[in-house]
Amino acid sequence: MLELNKVMLIGNLTRDPELSYTSSGSAIAKMGLAVNRSWKDRNGQWQKDTAFVDIDAWGPTAEFCSKYLKKGRRIFVEGRLSFSSWEANDGAKRSKLTVTADRVQFADPPPTGDQGNTGGASQQEQTSPAQGGFRPRAETQSAPAPQRSFPDSGEGSSSDEETADDLPF
Repeated sequence: MLELNKVMLIGNLTRDPELSYTSSGSAIAKMGLAVNRSWKDRNGQWQKDTAFVDIDAWGPTAEFCSKYLKKGRRIFVEGRLSFSSWEANDGAKRSKLTVTADRVQFADPPPTGDQGNTGGASQQEQTSPAQGGFRPRAETQSAPAPQRSFPDSGEGSSSDEETADDLPF
């Protein structure tokens, strides 16, 4: 059985991330994202629609969001849908669909001048994550793939300069 729960969004933050900690000490940042969609209607007129999505980030990603993200910042979020339900104080059943962020990345260039103030972070701290966002997994710093050449199979050209780059796939 095939299953998939993957969400990718690009949008603008509707509020500053709100950082808090669970009783076990795990960081959680809650934030809102506005995602725009434009299309042409039957008359050829451009229409615009905005979806507002609640985002939850956990652990180091939450701390990154709290430190570097501010309302209005354009970001890329990769994560999964999470569903929660509860009973409100008035006895009514409530439910909510949110996105749990696995990866958060800047989607616009870093702000300049006074607009770039991220709460006292140094210039080096501000520009470092802007070069690709934050992904707390160890595999983000993988080494480049080695360059390999394939020996001539005896078919076609017998040029010594033929490499993997010359292959059609």
